Amino acid sequence: MLKGKVAVVTGGTRGIGYAIVKKFLENGACVALLGSRKETVDQALQKIKEEQKNPKVMGMWPEISDPKEVKEAFQKVKEEWGSLDILVNNAGISARDSLYDYEPEAFQKIMNLNVNAVFVCSQAGAKIMKEQGGGVILNTSSMVSLYGQPSGSGYPTSKFAVNGLTKSLARELGKDNIRVNAVAPGVTRTDMVAVLPEELIKPIINAIPLGRVGEPEDVANAFLFLASDMASYITGEILSVDGAAMT
Repeated sequence: MLKGKVAVVTGGTRGIGYAIVKKFLENGACVALLGSRKETVDQALQKIKEEQKNPKVMGMWPEISDPKEVKEAFQKVKEEWGSLDILVNNAGISARDSLYDYEPEAFQKIMNLNVNAVFVCSQAGAKIMKEQGGGVILNTSSMVSLYGQPSGSGYPTSKFAVNGLTKSLARELGKDNIRVNAVAPGVTRTDMVAVLPEELIKPIINAIPLGRVGEPEDVANAFLFLASDMASYITGEILSVDGAAMT
């Protein structure tokens, strides 16, 4: 589905991001996997190379809220593979702090990675895509971008912002043949969810009509569809992948 395409995936070393990288590689794309540290990037690359035969993958660890570092990283991708067709802004952090205890620095840290970095990467990616005649930008949102959450207000605030940026960029960049969408996962079996005790996870599952939490591959499949030509007339959408979870 992505044969001949070149993709960049931020936050691609684990969880949903890693599943997206794998799914894109399996479908013929060349993928630049971005992470926060060389160590985690190297570990992810090694794991991919053990799981797949001759994957077209490279790894980098730029500061994704720094326009200069992002521009240089994206240019390296274009120089290596000739284009940048798909950008997945997946990197992000969450929080559960009560408003009464929320440190302003912690709130700003979430906004910097979850919002500012999405803007910086989207700007750098869009400039390359416009020059080559089009592309796709995909953002990782969250079910809490629709409902909020009872603590850690910085996280849902950042994801509401991601939704707004997604819809606005879709309207702005459509004339340049750049589609912009977001995927809003529900509770997904990442490392964080996997360690939750049964007494916590059971009520969560009971609130999901499909009767299970999502798997990273469920979310990666949505990204694959939106990245592919099958979604060529879809832009400005926030696609929920949550099993119709009920708040």
